[in-house]
Amino acid sequence: MAILALLLAACSGGAPRDTVVVIPPGASIAKAGDILEQAGATSASAFVNHARLFGGDDPIKPGEYEVKKGMSPGDILSLMQAGKTIQRFVTVPEGMPSILVWERLMAEKRLKGKVAVPAEGSVLPDTYAYTTGETRAAVLKRMQAAMDKAFAELWAKRSPRTAAKDRNQALTLASIVEKETGVPAERRTVAGVYTNRLAVGMKLQADPTIIYPITRGKPLGRRIKRSEIQAVNDYNTYAMTGLPKGPIANPGKASIAAVLDPEPNDYLYFVAKGDGGHIFARTLAEHSANVQKWYEIRRARGEM
Repeated sequence: MAILALLLAACSGGAPRDTVVVIPPGASIAKAGDILEQAGATSASAFVNHARLFGGDDPIKPGEYEVKKGMSPGDILSLMQAGKTIQRFVTVPEGMPSILVWERLMAEKRLKGKVAVPAEGSVLPDTYAYTTGETRAAVLKRMQAAMDKAFAELWAKRSPRTAAKDRNQALTLASIVEKETGVPAERRTVAGVYTNRLAVGMKLQADPTIIYPITRGKPLGRRIKRSEIQAVNDYNTYAMTGLPKGPIANPGKASIAAVLDPEPNDYLYFVAKGDGGHIFARTLAEHSANVQKWYEIRRARGEM
């Protein structure tokens, strides 16, 4: 009779409604049963009894689970033994500076623990899955491992034309390209311009390098001041030749690939058209004419 009672309990009715439960690391079957019962998913005794009779040796795995209406204790146990947790996501867009990556991680309330602001350029922009209760450090580690892997693969295929001598230079130049153009088809062209400038000793004169030491990559929210254009520091490419001391954002794969295989052009200048794209020029006279033309167009549009 005792065995029959256990069988009946183990095969009791399914979950009355959709429910989300979180099983902490190290939780026993009994603890998981209590959590399920408190959530109204199933009775603790039904879950424990099923585990004892039919559960086998596979342990349950921690994480956040969605218990669907009608799931039996056996279904729930199988779900947890397989570790089919709810996947949450955090996205790092291309060109996001590390201070904003840090803020985004800290804002994910389902994660736990603290992390320091990651090194600039160490995170690969992408969408990353995580589970409730996971540490922020673990998620950040995946982001940085993804960058290490992607960079190694791209570096192995680099062109002799690249101006980058090492990883820091490559990520630094890629971060500038990332911030300078919002048009994917222009990345290699812009990378070609900067490669040409570096080759002849011209200043890169990239506006985002003025802003970075002021805000660490956050939007400036106003026009750049003349004093900021003239400021001498480790990043401002209007006041120095060569590359900044490090990246000014986290560049995506496409921008890294662009600087490691820049377009073989002879452009030295470009000016924004106001739609994310640019007009390129070979000479200063041609560039000046382009600037005048596009400034007039943008003024007529009311953009300036």
